[in-house]
Amino acid sequence: MPRTGWARGLAWGLWALTLLGLGATGWLDVLLRRTGYPGLAQVVGTGDTTTVVAAVAAATVGALVASRRPGHRVGWLLVAMGLSIAVADFTFAYTRYGLVARPGALPAASWLAGIANGGVFLYLSCTGFVLLLSPTGTLPSPRWRWWARITAAGLVVAFLTSVLAPRPLYPEYPDIGNPVGVGALEHGLGAVLFPVGALLVLAGLVVGAVSLLLRFRRARGLERLQLRWLALGAALSATAFAVSLTALVTDGWLFQAALGISVAVLPLATGAAILRYRLFDIDRIISRTLAYALLTLLLGLGYAAVVLGLGRLLGKGSSLVVAAATLAVAALFQPARRRVQAVVDRRFNRRHYDTTQTVEAFSARLREQIDLDTLSAELLTVAQDTMQPTQVSLWLRPKADRAAHPVP
Repeated sequence: MPRTGWARGLAWGLWALTLLGLGATGWLDVLLRRTGYPGLAQVVGTGDTTTVVAAVAAATVGALVASRRPGHRVGWLLVAMGLSIAVADFTFAYTRYGLVARPGALPAASWLAGIANGGVFLYLSCTGFVLLLSPTGTLPSPRWRWWARITAAGLVVAFLTSVLAPRPLYPEYPDIGNPVGVGALEHGLGAVLFPVGALLVLAGLVVGAVSLLLRFRRARGLERLQLRWLALGAALSATAFAVSLTALVTDGWLFQAALGISVAVLPLATGAAILRYRLFDIDRIISRTLAYALLTLLLGLGYAAVVLGLGRLLGKGSSLVVAAATLAVAALFQPARRRVQAVVDRRFNRRHYDTTQTVEAFSARLREQIDLDTLSAELLTVAQDTMQPTQVSLWLRPKADRAAHPVP
């Protein structure tokens, strides 16, 4: 089997394993709820779909990238991230059911207790390495190798100390021990290893984000476009996360939806950047996103103002207030959209705005200009300014040819 076919099969096999793990976790959650332990459920009945969304998004994007570009490390890291989330969730539900809800009901539950704790550090470390290696799949420079090795060492320390912890379910169930636990990890130098490893894994997330900023400052051409996609994904992810925090105390459904979007957007943007899908539309996407965000804000404020203003005159319960506000917003939508889009293009999509202005100005002069040489020179100038080609030329039919074959 060719190398690409082998990589495709492995990538999608790991993706299927991720979905299988999430499905098994849901089944164990149902069993936990039936036995009177709904608080230990991970997915089903909790309303928390964040980890499921993160696992599916990371594994799907990773499998797509890895199957198309097997040599790109970020694709495999995304697959590993999704799989590690699924493994962490499954082992958590498995050990809680087999050790707490129905002790002895599941085989080897005590042996897997530490893995549930270490799985968290696996997907956090994968996230840090995704940030560090995106979008090229390589380190920003050879000088970053020392940090990559330290981060990898921190992951090994944090994972092993979690797996070998003498009391893996402490402090909730301190009486449950670990058959592979090492007592020395609770005292002296052993007690320091876990926090040091955990801090290195968390530091990897921060350093990975900083490396993207440093890449963007030095990037040119295609890599800069790729990083713009990542920046857009990060901005949308941060916005959704801010919305989720705002909705935390008001609307549980909105909180979960916004948090799910927050964790899913970044893998999608990473995949788009690596696969170079419509990269050159990034300026247009950014300007449209900003335009519709501003338009939503302005129309929302206008709707509220109309409702409050007419509510004082006609009464808050009047249906005429809602109807009038809706009609006002509908009437203002298109004019407001055009004005907001023009303002955003002028500021954030300057090249598109300048191109439009140049073409419109040339079209206006075209109606008044009749000299062919002048028109030819202006046409070349417009093509050079708007499209910025490496070379531009204009071919005209000879006069004798035009006279022999006039255009009807």
